[in-house]
Formats: sequence, structure tokens, C-alpha cells
Amino acid sequence: MTDSSVAAEPPKKKSAVMLTAIAVVALTLVGGGGGWVVGKLIAPAPAKPEAESHAAPAGEHGAPAGGEHGAGAVSHVKQLEPIIANLAYPSDSLVRLEISLIFGENVDEAVAGTVQEDILAYMRTVSLQQIQGPRGFSYLRDDLKERAKLRSQGKVADLVFRTFVIE
Repeated sequence: MTDSSVAAEPPKKKSAVMLTAIAVVALTLVGGGGGWVVGKLIAPAPAKPEAESHAAPAGEHGAPAGGEHGAGAVSHVKQLEPIIANLAYPSDSLVRLEISLIFGENVDEAVAGTVQEDILAYMRTVSLQQIQGPRGFSYLRDDLKERAKLRSQGKVADLVFRTFVIE
């Protein structure tokens, strides 16, 4: 009996490992297939840009008519010149901002210049302690956004920081 029990055990271990490997492979395939099906159900099919460009009549410079993908989407953004100002405290600290204004309608160059001057004047009243850390930066962004909206009488919808450097 001992010979037959010893001879029977190694095949069981081999078959147990083989069954475990088969189960892992099967579950992986089922999980991958399920993920693919859910992804197909949730994600929309990608648009075919070639079909749209052939179907739409070409406008100026070969862009589709109506300005959907042309300059119409970018015409509401005005990149301001870099703003460099001394902070109120410590007075030897400099701040450099590069900001873009997002207008609700067409860009107004005069309003953009006024907003830029207002941001420069405001930055000269801010101390380094007020703008340190993520919370301080968030407060600064909110303050500048509010000032831009007030100064532009609601023409500026938002502002975007491109760079923010303190020396």
C-alpha cells in the first residue's frame, strides 16, 4: 500500500498545479473579455476625421466651413505679455506670470491691456506668505480671476496660468 500511495501523490500535485494554471488563464481571459465588452459599451466610437473633411465644404485656408476646427475655437483666448513685478514683502522677491485670458465672446484688446495692468498692480500688493503653497496659489488664481471679470465687466470668462515663477 505504501508503494501505491507514494506513486499516486506526484501526479496529484502535478495535476493540481496544472488545474490552478488553467483556472488562472481562464479567469484572465474572462476578465479581459468582460473589460473589452464594457469598454465598447461605455466608450463611443471614434469619429472618422477623413469622412467629415470630405463631406464638409472647405472654408478659408482649407478648414471646414463654420470654423468648427479652425480659428473660431481659439479666437476667444488672448495670451498676455509676461508680467514681472516685485512682491510687497519681501520687496526683493520678484514674480513672473504668463497668463492667458479666455473671453466669453470675441477678444477685446483694450480690455486685455486693462486687465494686464490691473494684475500687475495687484501683484505688487501681495506678500510671499499669501501665495505660498497650493492653497495660496488657488486663492491667488481666484482673486485674479475675480478681478479680471470685474475689470472687464464680465467679458473675461476665465484666466489660465501658463507660468508662475517666484525668485
